[in-house]
Amino acid sequence: MIGAIVMIFAVIWIYQSGIKAKTSNIFMWLGICAGVFLASQILLYDVNIYLADLLVSSDSGKDVSTAGYERDLTSVGDRKNQEGFQTTGGTFLSVFMELMPPLVGFLILAVIRLKFVTKESFSVPNLFSGISEMVAGAAKGAVDSVKEGVKK
Repeated sequence: MIGAIVMIFAVIWIYQSGIKAKTSNIFMWLGICAGVFLASQILLYDVNIYLADLLVSSDSGKDVSTAGYERDLTSVGDRKNQEGFQTTGGTFLSVFMELMPPLVGFLILAVIRLKFVTKESFSVPNLFSGISEMVAGAAKGAVDSVKEGVKK
């Protein structure tokens, strides 16, 4: 869900940057960027699942490839409590594993946007340029639509 929202905003950002840079075939680049973002999400979530299983097997001494990982039918407890993801470190690890794939995907799209869509030189300000204009434009559009609604 978070990844989908990030992808929508990133594709809008790339579209606006491509229009300003007068990039030809902007829709081709949007499709490439959406595909790369989706592929990075799938790959990174698979890595996260592998890492979580690795942590569970190293903490509990269970082999995750066997049925020892699954709780039995008489267990009414939460699996996360049993495996130790409810501590402070486990909470931070869960948040990191949830937010890392969309953020890495966004960084990949920022590099694609910089090198192939706008063809600017590589620098941190250039990497994230245009985000503030996109947010300001969206906020202005929302305020204008509210004003129109109040007038009616």
